[in-house]
Amino acid sequence: MTLRLMLRSSQLKSELFTTTRQSFKNIDLQHFRIRSTVSSEKKLTATSPDREHQNDTKTPNKTDSGNIYWKQVEGKPRTNTPFVKNLFLGKFEKELLVYPELKDNHQLEELNHMVQTIEKFFADVDSAAIDKESNIPKEVLQKLKELGLFGQQIPIEYGGLGLNATQYARLAEVTSVDSSIAVTLAAHQAIGLKGILIAGNEEQKQSYLPKLASGEHVAAFCLTEPSSGSDVASIQTKATLSPDGQTYHLTGTKIWISNGGIADVFTVFAKTEVEVDGEKQDRITSFIVERGFGGVTSGNPEDKLGIRGSNTCEVHFDNTPVPIENVLGTAGDGFKIAMNILNSGRFSMGSAGAGNIKKLIGMTAEHAVTRSQFGHKLSEFGLIQREHVQEHILCA
Repeated sequence: MTLRLMLRSSQLKSELFTTTRQSFKNIDLQHFRIRSTVSSEKKLTATSPDREHQNDTKTPNKTDSGNIYWKQVEGKPRTNTPFVKNLFLGKFEKELLVYPELKDNHQLEELNHMVQTIEKFFADVDSAAIDKESNIPKEVLQKLKELGLFGQQIPIEYGGLGLNATQYARLAEVTSVDSSIAVTLAAHQAIGLKGILIAGNEEQKQSYLPKLASGEHVAAFCLTEPSSGSDVASIQTKATLSPDGQTYHLTGTKIWISNGGIADVFTVFAKTEVEVDGEKQDRITSFIVERGFGGVTSGNPEDKLGIRGSNTCEVHFDNTPVPIENVLGTAGDGFKIAMNILNSGRFSMGSAGAGNIKKLIGMTAEHAVTRSQFGHKLSEFGLIQREHVQEHILCA
């Protein structure tokens, strides 16, 4: 009976696989038809049958039946099969993956020099003391500023290092060995000042970025509230425009704000009244707010696990006056700006995690070669060797 069930199960799996493959072969491509056409210039075009020879279009055109026609893209492998379909069939084109590398040897040499300098500095940082005392010493912060780590992605013309994404990720891998410092730096530049970089006008950049790049000013990102976390649209902080149209008055509370107690400049999101299609509606607007504007207070630091040295607290705004010139982007576009900041801000988390893992592997390796049991070093046991090799493979 058991053997019969096993055979029947195997038969059903085979039939299901055959049916699935046949279904893929018979997929109706009325809405997504790919036709490869080799042209002498190999330029990206998208045409319908009656516009076959017009090569000035850079976006796909749909025919009346909804079909999309593509010509070959220069520099990429030409394929007649959909990418997702290949995934279901267990096929993946490795050529589509491009590893980020610095092709400029001068840039690579500069980056390696920076990495060596920063690694040497962090070797002397007492991370245990920072976490125990819930404080990053002033001399450590000063050295971070001197190394330029408060302005890694700020363009050179504003006093920053002007690092690209690859360079920034490499440094994040090094600075992550102390989690409190990593959070402080990330909250400052990955989200705190990022709004000025991606949505600020030239006047705002000239006014704020130089001091943020040098570390003279520290930035924070104020979005989360007691009643809103992932649901950004439900924030309650309100900004009301004055009768003369020159000043917003900001009132509300933000929670879990990294750098909230030490920041001089805040990127704050609040509901404002805007006119949409002739109707007044509440929309989110982003502001650059200085602590010096007045009405800004911070709560007690939160007690966290492993990152106690970074400052996280509530930030309260009590009728804080904000000049209209400090609106980021356009009034009502704050939600879009917030999402763009968060999407780019999460970028460094992967490399920072890799840095932490490498540190842990180093600690376990040191323990394995110094600890003895049953007359042998732990590193001599097959299980330990196997686990350690696996760690390296996963981290590579």
